[in-house]
Amino acid sequence: MPLSPADLAAARQSLAERDPALARAHAQTPPFEWRVRQAGFVGLFRMIVEQQVSVASAASVWARLQAGLGEITPQALLAHDLDSLRGMGLSRQKATYGQGMARAQVEGRIDLDHLSTLDDAAAIEALVSLKGVGLWTAEAYLLLCEGRTDVFPGGDVALQEAIKWADRAEVRPDTKQAYARAEVWRPWRGVACHLLWAWYTGVKKGEIVLDDLPPAVERRARDGRQEQRP
Repeated sequence: MPLSPADLAAARQSLAERDPALARAHAQTPPFEWRVRQAGFVGLFRMIVEQQVSVASAASVWARLQAGLGEITPQALLAHDLDSLRGMGLSRQKATYGQGMARAQVEGRIDLDHLSTLDDAAAIEALVSLKGVGLWTAEAYLLLCEGRTDVFPGGDVALQEAIKWADRAEVRPDTKQAYARAEVWRPWRGVACHLLWAWYTGVKKGEIVLDDLPPAVERRARDGRQEQRP
């Protein structure tokens, strides 16, 4: 369940008090709500649809799928062949992944509607057993669709970049280093993710200035291409 505004504020304050690097991000980032996307089969399938395409393209494909399938369910997806799904805008690979997920759900090899009954590690293990669902997707799903508060997608490039800014580092941490850096943020690593993402977005939009960086570096941070994320 997503945190209430009061609980989210308390978690942010706790992170700021224990980590000076996050204290700066916290001070510069306005309050935000903890929003969650739709969970279950539809939520995971939509994340697959949205990967590696623009927001506009993903929205267009999703609208075509809704029109073509009616209700988006595992059964509806399996009732169409790959060519039909491609005609609705899916790539062959994404259509194959989607049908594989649908088949696993129908056959009971995974229960996406009740994944919340599993702890984080078990839920991630179940998700990555599905073809097309890697570690980043699994972690992002648990964070963004189920609202889990201590999940950290360390492979997210935007998070890595924000960590570099927070630590005033010369080099962006790699995935392994990002996971290690996040250990101090337990049990609120998910809150740290949302905070760093909001901070990162504010910098990219020019709403937040990293005034402790040389102007050229700050300008590159603001003007550089924003990495895709859900």
